[in-house]
Amino acid sequence: MPDILGASARRYAGRKVLVAGAGHSAAGNLIALAHLASKAPRTRIAWAVRGQDPRRLFGGGENDALPARGALGTQLQRLVAQGRLEVHPGFRVRRIEQHASALRVVADDPALPVIDGVEEIIAATGSRPDLGIARELRLRFDPLLESTDALAPLIDPNLHSCGTVRPHGHRELEHPEPGFYAIGAKSYGRAPNFLMATGYEQARSVVAALAGDLAAADDVQLELPETGVCSTDFALDAQVSAAACCGGPARTDASACCVLDEQKKAQGSAGCGCSTHA
Repeated sequence: MPDILGASARRYAGRKVLVAGAGHSAAGNLIALAHLASKAPRTRIAWAVRGQDPRRLFGGGENDALPARGALGTQLQRLVAQGRLEVHPGFRVRRIEQHASALRVVADDPALPVIDGVEEIIAATGSRPDLGIARELRLRFDPLLESTDALAPLIDPNLHSCGTVRPHGHRELEHPEPGFYAIGAKSYGRAPNFLMATGYEQARSVVAALAGDLAAADDVQLELPETGVCSTDFALDAQVSAAACCGGPARTDASACCVLDEQKKAQGSAGCGCSTHA
């Protein structure tokens, strides 16, 4: 994320800036640009997302058990409601054309309007690990997420509809290369749902394993805060309650987002049980 309100302020002030992406980095960039625009009124902001409804990023607001994350979504929702952002949903970039001193961004769908007059682009479109430094080591990764094989089913955002991850430590993070671990955000590969609380417990478990204390290393305890929304299916309705994901993380079923969902699936119910529970 560029330092929009600091060292990079002159780069973006008074210009039309396109932010591409629908994650929390995109939200932070948009909010910072809006603050900059209040000081430099000629600053214009466009937001392009691949999904059809950008409201998914608004999150749970007051229902979010992580207050800072909830506040981020609330601020972004306010900016959209006030018309301070030029929002382009369903926008997959086909090409970028030079027009005079500005850029024209063209969508994959010819029915969508182009985004004209763009002078700066901030691509908050996800990341993937650079594995070059470990090329000579014996490593094994999940082919999709580029995390370890054991960790992938616990964090796959296509399977986990809530921002809850079952406890994991050195055993899920180890590679065939003895003594080699990747911890923190890099352990998740391409998965976007990492929380620092997870990384702290990863570090504790791995350090204990390296020190030879396997009892402590295997005693992994992770209690992520329950939230009123799912991290990959953000609430579109303000009436979604804090009980939407209840019981904490699922115990055994990796496809379940919480305990209630796990129970519903065990009973043969289809879909996310917690999403229909109020």
